[in-house]
Amino acid sequence: MQFSVNGIAIPDSKLAREITEVVRDTESPLLFHHSSRVYYWAALNGQRMGLDFDAELLYAGAMFHDMGLTPQHGSADKRFEVDGANAAAAFLRSRGIDQRDIDTVWTAIALHTTPGIPEFMHPVVALVTTGVEMDVLGIRYDQFSDADREAVVHQHPRTEHFKEDILQAFYDGIRHKPDTTFGNVKADVIADKEPHFHRGNFCSVIRNSAWKG
Repeated sequence: MQFSVNGIAIPDSKLAREITEVVRDTESPLLFHHSSRVYYWAALNGQRMGLDFDAELLYAGAMFHDMGLTPQHGSADKRFEVDGANAAAAFLRSRGIDQRDIDTVWTAIALHTTPGIPEFMHPVVALVTTGVEMDVLGIRYDQFSDADREAVVHQHPRTEHFKEDILQAFYDGIRHKPDTTFGNVKADVIADKEPHFHRGNFCSVIRNSAWKG
């Protein structure tokens, strides 16, 4: 029997099964279960917000979003988000998926670490980011019921020390290409003009999130 939460399940399609297989065979269990949880949080968010979204495309975006952290798909000079987006695009293209849909998934993955932009875009783009934010940062944690959180985590477990484990996975995937981490220049500008400015810290947000472990 297929696992579902509030009617949300992995699409019962050949494409979705192939996505599951390739990601499970490529990613570590840590990243595979994280990506799976991202799909459920994203889809549940979409359901709650009344958004019309393609579940297959959302599943593709959620499952491939961290593929750029793997040795098989990580490049020497591109952002890991772009590597993951390119891997998803190549996979979908090989299955005959329409280019417009491929572009949507590519964008969802490429922007999933860029807050403040995806929320104004296509539902699949917006929802992949909300799923990642929930699983890693605990954003909107209280908007999910205890029962839903427990059901998803039971199906796709978090490691005992997930916060440190996921930070290590990020580090391992990007440490050989530090120049690709250059990002939000606005914080640099404010820091340049305001010596007492304290920028937000991604790692601190993870460690202080509502999630345990």
